[in-house]
Amino acid sequence: MQVFEFSYDIRNLFIAYNTLGDNMGILQYTSKERDLLARLMRAEAIGEGDLGMLMVGNVITNRALANCLTFKNIKTISDVIYQNPGGFTGISSPLFFSNPTTTEKNLANRVLRGEYYYPATNALWFYAPSKGSTCQTTWWDQQLSGKYKNHCFYQPDIGVCPQIH
Repeated sequence: MQVFEFSYDIRNLFIAYNTLGDNMGILQYTSKERDLLARLMRAEAIGEGDLGMLMVGNVITNRALANCLTFKNIKTISDVIYQNPGGFTGISSPLFFSNPTTTEKNLANRVLRGEYYYPATNALWFYAPSKGSTCQTTWWDQQLSGKYKNHCFYQPDIGVCPQIH
């Protein structure tokens, strides 16, 4: 299997402010949710560098957009991050509990504006296999879309979640 490092596209780029002062990008979010996203991106992928954190952010926003599989009625960044079962192990990391840096907030902003990176473009799941292990071809019946550093990314089949394909 050939695995590519990354590619990039922008989906539905739209930035505006509603009357509540919330931000609108590919989905509506508050500055508190943007910070929450930045904190989880750091907790899950700080060792993967900026690009790895952006890919984790892609998975998080995809879950809020998908409205399919186990993500039905999961509509906000907070819903995604605190979904139980099905959330992220990073919420128990000490890295999750401190305020995000300006750089981390900027990375979260990029994701929320619609920057996507392969192999996370259509992914709803990722995990880091144990050291020395390779990515499974399927995970929870979802196909491997690719690997970046130590994270394996998985996407639903085309047509299953039309909001993200």
